[in-house]
Amino acid sequence: MSSLFQNIQTQSGAYALLDSLVRHGVQHIFGYPGGAILPIYDELYFWEQIGLIQHILVRHEQGAAHAADAYARATGKVGVCFATSGPGATNLVSGIATAHLDSVPLVAITGQVGRSFIGTDAFQEVDIFGITLPIVKHSYVLRDPRDISRIIAEAFYIAQDGRPGPVLVDIPKDVGLEEFIYMPVMPGKVNLPGCRPIRDISSRQILNAVALIKKSRQPLLYVGGGAIISNSYDEISELASDFYIPVTTTLMGKGAFDETNPLSLGMLGMHGTAYANFAVSECDLLIALGARFDDRVTGKLDEFACNAQVIHVDIDPAEVGKNRVPQVALVGDMKEVLKRILFYLKQDLFGGQDSPKDKTETWLKRLFQWRQDYPLLVPSNESSLSPQEVISQINLCAPDAFYSTDVGQHQMWSAQFLTVKHRRWLSSAGLGTMGYGLPAAIGAQIAHPREQVICISGDSSFQMNLQELATISQYNLGIKIIIINNQWQGMVRQWQEAFYQSRYSHSNMSNGSPDFSRLAEAFGIRGVKIQSKKEIQDLLPNLLSSQESILIDFQVIENENCYPMVAPGKSNAQMLGIESIPSDLTSMQNK
Repeated sequence: MSSLFQNIQTQSGAYALLDSLVRHGVQHIFGYPGGAILPIYDELYFWEQIGLIQHILVRHEQGAAHAADAYARATGKVGVCFATSGPGATNLVSGIATAHLDSVPLVAITGQVGRSFIGTDAFQEVDIFGITLPIVKHSYVLRDPRDISRIIAEAFYIAQDGRPGPVLVDIPKDVGLEEFIYMPVMPGKVNLPGCRPIRDISSRQILNAVALIKKSRQPLLYVGGGAIISNSYDEISELASDFYIPVTTTLMGKGAFDETNPLSLGMLGMHGTAYANFAVSECDLLIALGARFDDRVTGKLDEFACNAQVIHVDIDPAEVGKNRVPQVALVGDMKEVLKRILFYLKQDLFGGQDSPKDKTETWLKRLFQWRQDYPLLVPSNESSLSPQEVISQINLCAPDAFYSTDVGQHQMWSAQFLTVKHRRWLSSAGLGTMGYGLPAAIGAQIAHPREQVICISGDSSFQMNLQELATISQYNLGIKIIIINNQWQGMVRQWQEAFYQSRYSHSNMSNGSPDFSRLAEAFGIRGVKIQSKKEIQDLLPNLLSSQESILIDFQVIENENCYPMVAPGKSNAQMLGIESIPSDLTSMQNK
């Protein structure tokens, strides 16, 4: 019988772990059992019996990591996943790396062989501590059960402190079994000299930023994932709306600003909108908020926002000046920084200037014209379906849904055509992890059981983790699974066509791919195949509004390419899929 029901002070290491997790507000764990972690799963059994926590059994440990990752993104809380030693732990690695690159707070708990067996090449022994060192914020190997509660408190603190990220806790089997006098450590009660509070930003730096904003006539807000993490939605909206500043977002920044707002330019970068890329090429002030100037955004770096002064706001000092040296660097919590900027902007400290609306009026008119001249195009073909059309129709039917995506063309089309709300966009950006979408949808649905969750995947990406259909079936999750089925590794094919003289080396997926609708039926999930415009009109609204899980296999045009596209080594203003550039684009005229 579990020590949970014994009225004594002595408890097991496994008890200490579960108690610590519950004290930190953990309600859901995603995982898969195995030999080295069985003492923890045995204790978990009793905690589930009294309803204090729920474990979600995935079918592959990578699915556990991705589900916990999406759970964190959708809630702002720390996601938790379990795996056993050896291959169980190594199966988490892609998920941990995904969370690391996208700054997601995650605590991964792995089983390990007994302490006396470490270093002997015991069965299912692997140094997961060493393997994951480059992709975590911090790692622990528990040697003493008395440290469990402290280490869990530290792990949760580190995962959320500053720039969030994953933390690994490796627990030998005998540590989970050993009994000791348990003294819990409460959340936040940690002593971590290395986690120092961010220094307060001087008023001088804030005023320098304010002065640049007030002086600018062609400003642009460049918003990244840090805006989501800091919950700066209201502040960004206020800054943009009150001072008539257009907004473009990164892939990670989707949802940080209302994409139906006329000031929204959508996503910028390699597959961003033409008008967003033109805007960044022409702006005189770039206000970077929680964005890291990565290569998929900047294109040719020395030509990115080449006419602009830069204000860079980020909580991570390592990111400020890493790729682009800003005129004003503001290292701190974005929400607080923006509140201070807004305070000073609203004071008439620089009297005699034009109103914000007057200052940016000409700029906004240029952007409006570019939006009219270079819209995102939805191919129209009576005899076949385009991916853009499918995603556009889904957006119309489900504007408030949580959306997860896999990686590839469908991901970029989703970023272009979906108008998502705050924390409702779940996609692997930094690592670009195929197989992320389906388990991510599971994490979001567990976090928000009454909300609509839609996974948009490609036929290739879906096959990376399709076994998680079993998890969806087991827990009766009402997830809608959209497969953009073009029978190719679509983005690979597009690059092979554009840059490798159409040598399609191992990118065609037609041979051997399953009938996805029948596959879904095998898991007890309704499967539907859609091949025409009429079927979309007749079936899609009812399918998406259903309470049951449904997989919809959309048979789309095979050779459709995702445009616009900034080719490697080119500036953002030089896009494939754009016949000509605007005549008033001064950045190109000066070359």
